[in-house]
Amino acid sequence: MSTVSTAIPVAITRHPRAVVVLATAQFLVLLSTSIVNVALPSVRDGLGLSAGSVTWVVNAYVLAFGALLLLGGRLADVVGQRRTYTIGLGIFLVATLGAGLAPTPEVLFASRAGQGVGAAVLSPAALALLLRLHSGPEERNRALAVWGGVSAAGGAAGVLLGGVLTESLGWRWVFLAAVPLALAALLPVAQVLPADEVRTQRSLDIGGATLVTAGVVLATYAVVQGGTNGWLTVTTALVAAAAAGALVAFVLVERQQPQPLLPLRLFANVELSRANVAMALLGTVWVGLFVVLPLYQQQVLGWSPLKSGVTQLPLALANIAAAMLTPRIVARVGAASATVGALLLLAVGLAWLGAAGTDGTFLRALLGPTVLIGVGIGAAFVLLTDAATAGVAPGDVGVAGGLVNTTRQVGGAIGLAAMLAVAKARTSASQALPAVEALAAGYRAALLTAALVALLAAVVSATGLRRRAVRGLTL
Repeated sequence: MSTVSTAIPVAITRHPRAVVVLATAQFLVLLSTSIVNVALPSVRDGLGLSAGSVTWVVNAYVLAFGALLLLGGRLADVVGQRRTYTIGLGIFLVATLGAGLAPTPEVLFASRAGQGVGAAVLSPAALALLLRLHSGPEERNRALAVWGGVSAAGGAAGVLLGGVLTESLGWRWVFLAAVPLALAALLPVAQVLPADEVRTQRSLDIGGATLVTAGVVLATYAVVQGGTNGWLTVTTALVAAAAAGALVAFVLVERQQPQPLLPLRLFANVELSRANVAMALLGTVWVGLFVVLPLYQQQVLGWSPLKSGVTQLPLALANIAAAMLTPRIVARVGAASATVGALLLLAVGLAWLGAAGTDGTFLRALLGPTVLIGVGIGAAFVLLTDAATAGVAPGDVGVAGGLVNTTRQVGGAIGLAAMLAVAKARTSASQALPAVEALAAGYRAALLTAALVALLAAVVSATGLRRRAVRGLTL
C-alpha cells in the first residue's frame, strides 16, 4: 500500500497546464460550498428571506450536488470525460451568473440548484481526467495530493472571501467573483485537456438517477418541513413517506438494472458500508457547522461578515494541516485509532464551542474549539474516504468514490436542515429570555447536537474499521 506525500508538489511536470485548469474547476466546486455561508445574513436581508428559507441558499446547492454525483460519474464514462467536463462547467457558469444577478429568492434558489447540477457533472469528470493524465503510481499520488490540497484551499478561501466580498462589494459578488475563474477553467479545454476516447455503447441509468434524486430531495424537504411546521403534521408525514418510497424503489430498480447507477454488491463490503455511514454523519456536522457558526458570530456576537470570515481561518488552516499530516499519524497509531481519535476531537471541539455565551471573544471562546474541529474534520475526511474505497475491485473504485462523496453531501443537506430545526425549536422555547440570549440558546443546542452526531460517527468507526495503513488520498 502506498502513501501520499504530505507535501503538495508545486507542479506535475508532464501536464502542468491541464493540472492548473482541472484544479481551478475543483477549487470552484469547493469554493461555492463555503463562500456563501458568511454572507447568509446579508442575502437574507437583501432578498427579504425568512430564517427558515435562507437555508435553501446552501441546501439547494448541496442537495443537487450530492444527489447527482453518481449520475455525473456515470455520465463521464458514457459521454466522455472532456465532453462531460465542458457540459458541467458550462451549466455551472450560467447558474453562477443567475445567482449573482437573481432578482428574487426563487431565482436565487434555482440558480444555486443549477450550480449544484453543474458541479455534480463537472467534479467527477475533472478527477477522471486528472487520473487519466497521471496513470503511474507515483504520478497518481502526486496528482491526488494536489487535488486534496486544492479542495482544502477552496474551503479555506471561501471562508475568507465570503466575508471580504460581502462587506466590501455586497453579497452578490460572492457569486459573481466566481465567473472569471469559471471562464479560466472553460476556455482552454480544447487546447490542454485530452480528447475523449472512443467508447463502447453504454446506457445511462436514468430511472435510478431519477428515483435517488427524488428520494434525497423529498427526505431533505421533510426535515425542513418538520423543523418549520412540526414533525407530526400530515404534510411532513406524506413527504417523508414519499421519500422512503422513492428510495425503496431505487433499490429495487438497481437490483434489476444490468448497468446500475450504483451496484448494490458494493455494500457486501462491510468496511465500505460503515465508512459511508460515518461519512454521512461527518457531512451532517460539516455543512451544518459552517452555516451555524457564522450565524452565531454575526447574530449573537455582533461581528461583521469580514471578522466572521477571518476568525474562521484557524479552523480552515487546521483542516488543511490535518489532512496533509494524516498519513504520518496513521503510520504511528493505525487507521482505526486515528479515525476514532479524529472524530472524538471533533465531538469535543463542537461541545466546547457549544458552551460559548453571548459575550465570547475570539481567543477565549472560539480559537481553541475551532482548531480542534478543523483537525477532526480534516483527518476524518481523509481516513473515511480511504476506508470507503479500500478493498473494492479496480473497476469499482470510481463508483465507490462517487458514493462516499454522495453520502457526505446528502448527509450535509439533511444535517443542515436538522441543526437549524433544533436551533429554531430551542430559540422558540427560550422566548422569555432577551432576544440575543434566546438566539444563543438555539445555536448552542444545534452545536451540542452536532457533537452527539460526531460521537456517534466515532462509535460507528470504532466498530467497523480495521487497522491498516492509508493507501492514498482518494477524493
